[in-house]
Amino acid sequence: MEPFTQKEIHLVNRPEGMPSKEDFEFREKELSSLQENEVLLKTLYLSVDPYMRGRMKDVKSYIAPFQLNEAITGGVLAEVIESRSASFKQGDIVTANLNWAEYNVANEHSVRKVDPSVAPITTTLGILGLTGLTAYFGLLDIGQPQPGETVVVSGAAGAVGSVVGQIAKIKGTKVVGIAGSDEKIDYLLNELGFDAAVNYKKDSFKEDLEKALPNGVDVYFDNVGGDVSDAVIEQLNNQARISLCGSISSYNTEGEDIGPRMQWKFIKTSSMMKGFTLGDYAQDFPTGAVQLAKWLAEGKLKYEETIVDGFENTPEAFFGLFKGTNIGKQLVKVAEPEFAKL
Repeated sequence: MEPFTQKEIHLVNRPEGMPSKEDFEFREKELSSLQENEVLLKTLYLSVDPYMRGRMKDVKSYIAPFQLNEAITGGVLAEVIESRSASFKQGDIVTANLNWAEYNVANEHSVRKVDPSVAPITTTLGILGLTGLTAYFGLLDIGQPQPGETVVVSGAAGAVGSVVGQIAKIKGTKVVGIAGSDEKIDYLLNELGFDAAVNYKKDSFKEDLEKALPNGVDVYFDNVGGDVSDAVIEQLNNQARISLCGSISSYNTEGEDIGPRMQWKFIKTSSMMKGFTLGDYAQDFPTGAVQLAKWLAEGKLKYEETIVDGFENTPEAFFGLFKGTNIGKQLVKVAEPEFAKL
């Protein structure tokens, strides 16, 4: 290939509070010629995820922060345009953690081939990818739901939460979802089959939650934190389990996020709360992926995608995560494939 220029998205400021357009910049970069065992990839879809907000802070965490004036990285679904690898050919669909860019050059060992015959390719970034695996391991390993128990999911209409609730139903539990709009409540009840759903933005939230939980809470899958989680914790049963996946309510908070001291509730109910990141389960990914694909093929799992068109709209898609505009997985469609027959 001849070197050519394309665009990528850089982080140019570390946001204080809610990120804005001024924190991102589209910059042109020249891609160099392919070396042995490398592939040229055209981006088809980008995944935008809440955890990326944490990487915009220059603090120690389970994953290194984004560097200023460098491309943001995340889950990418791409098409092989040119290959100097024996493992990949032109037209292959692949996924990897790559730059937010129109094109990427990657080593063959850093990308994974996607089989378009299994399911729509976008599921690789959602229900059959890291999103689905996060729900699978966080619920089943930490929550360990048992038939007849009550499982509560916050952020229930989001990418992870919607999968958690459905897996909990497969396991024979009563599932109560928490979301932030009447549209999302309707989706949880009528599309995903949740037993109850509560809108946390209503003034009557605490009363509505208590009514939805006549038998208390045995398992809580927490994507939100903050006041929502305080209200759920008040309803814990003895031996309850809480799986801490995210705390999106505080990601854009300036200063410390200080709330009620809830330790007494865990002592009183002999409950357990455990945080996790998906990397904790890396060795078991194949097992989880096979089971998720099986449930999807059997019609036991459904999924929704909120897709924003256009690479130039990627920052807006990211902001939407914190405004609650997405149902299911938030994706950006960057381009159509050139060679793949999908």
